[in-house]
Amino acid sequence: MTSSRVFITAFVVFVVSVAISEGMSLRSLGVELHCRCIQTESKPIGRYIAKVELIPANSHCEETEIIATLKKTGQEVCLDPEAPWVKRVIEKILSNKRR
Repeated sequence: MTSSRVFITAFVVFVVSVAISEGMSLRSLGVELHCRCIQTESKPIGRYIAKVELIPANSHCEETEIIATLKKTGQEVCLDPEAPWVKRVIEKILSNKRR
């Protein structure tokens, strides 16, 4: 009875440690396990943007996320994908990629 408890405890500790290390390795590879955007900006800030990153919906986040990096501060700002000015920025980025 005691040896089976020790085995079960050791097995559970092993499984938990593998799960934790796998999660850490995914995060270190840049894989996000949740949505990055909690709030979005809908006011036009186009002239302050240095770059834009599009993150399509995936198994960890069902929303398409648009993250802009600001020129002066390097701060990342989540943009509202429904804002008309954001749609124009995305269209411009996509048309440049097609060329």
